[in-house]
Amino acid sequence: MEIKITTRQILTVLQVLTWILFIGLCVQAGGTLFSTLFVAFINPAAAAEFWEKTDLSALYTYDRGHFLALASIASVASVLKAILFYVILRLFTAGTLSMEKPFTVLLVRFMLTATCLSAGIGFFCYYGFRYSGWLTAAGVPMPDTAALHLDGADVWLLMAVILFVIAQVMKRGVEIQEENELTV
Repeated sequence: MEIKITTRQILTVLQVLTWILFIGLCVQAGGTLFSTLFVAFINPAAAAEFWEKTDLSALYTYDRGHFLALASIASVASVLKAILFYVILRLFTAGTLSMEKPFTVLLVRFMLTATCLSAGIGFFCYYGFRYSGWLTAAGVPMPDTAALHLDGADVWLLMAVILFVIAQVMKRGVEIQEENELTV
């Protein structure tokens, strides 16, 4: 017996995975934001267990401004990741995916939005990585950038470039599709 997996089934599985990732990224973004505000305005001692037990107490002791800067960079990167997956979910739920007419202006707009968000994530991850390295060189004991979710900037920037190229190809597909509709 041969099992045939259809595109619709694959899209359904991808939508479920996207929901799971979106929820996880929202928790991460909310936790990072809450931890930043909690440490900054309520309980500075909580920097020892910032978010996911990441110890930023040495950074807070070294300088509160540097703590706020690095925590804000990590928060922005987390929020941008959650927004990216929200945009992907909106693509699934808005009904803009059409197998009959795959090239649409809305899909090109989605690709360009995803490109900008990926580039933003890459920028903030890279800047946070470099900033953390600078603080380490200044003698501040810092956790690994993976603990702050600031690693992988190169992957995010590469993804932005790839998405931009695909968006341009899709944009050309929309133009050809519209020309063909006019000639019929």
